[in-house]
Amino acid sequence: MPAPSITFAGLPSGARTAIEAEIGSILRVEDVSTGLNSSLSALAHTADGAVFLKGLRADHRWVWTQQREADINPYVTPLAPRLLFHVIAGGWDLLGFEAIDGHHADYSPGSPDLPKVTGALRELSSLPCPDIELRRAEQRLAGYVADPADAKAFAGNALLHTDWNNHNVLITHDRAHLVDWGWATRGAAWLDPAHWIIWLIAAGHTPASAEALAGRLPAWRSASPRAVNAFALASVNLWAQIAGAAPDEWTKTLLAATKLWQRHRNGHS
Repeated sequence: MPAPSITFAGLPSGARTAIEAEIGSILRVEDVSTGLNSSLSALAHTADGAVFLKGLRADHRWVWTQQREADINPYVTPLAPRLLFHVIAGGWDLLGFEAIDGHHADYSPGSPDLPKVTGALRELSSLPCPDIELRRAEQRLAGYVADPADAKAFAGNALLHTDWNNHNVLITHDRAHLVDWGWATRGAAWLDPAHWIIWLIAAGHTPASAEALAGRLPAWRSASPRAVNAFALASVNLWAQIAGAAPDEWTKTLLAATKLWQRHRNGHS
């Protein structure tokens, strides 16, 4: 279930006061649409510039993702925007990031954003995995594979983002920035390109053309066909669970993309 959304004005006064204590007086606020993992998503403008705010109630079941983002941020900048503050006040867990003046990545075939996204994937693969608490890919996906032993192929010591929703990739004039690190994971290096393939297919690529784009990344080329097949099946099962009995259009699209990719993989086993 998505986190219920709230506007900045709807926050308790204690939470708003705590934010202003960190960034100064707020002149105006733009509330922006939230993703699945955040209730508050807003751009606060101060005399010194803009700050991106995100937050969850302190008792929300996903509030641990806020701490994960705070913990990992020093290790992933400048690929990610710099964290300016992390406070808990008024019953809310709140993060403030430097604002990125860019647009959400366009993953469609022929998009000029694709080389920049590829560059971000390559940059991420070069970063060492920090010695902090992270979920492990083989554990996250263990319940979705056909054979529990297949999940072993997902193990590794690479730092993974895992959520390549194009809204998590902001494109500026010179590069791609990656946001929303709450589900950062430790695992096999090829898994992030594999996650990206699903979003490329959802954006209109054929499975073959999506794999060709991923094939420009050394991390992807390290994957065995058997391991990729296991991941493709796990992705179908994962998105089927997310979709449930009454999926919205967004989840329908992602589920269809995973099924299309798995059929492609079966034809090339």
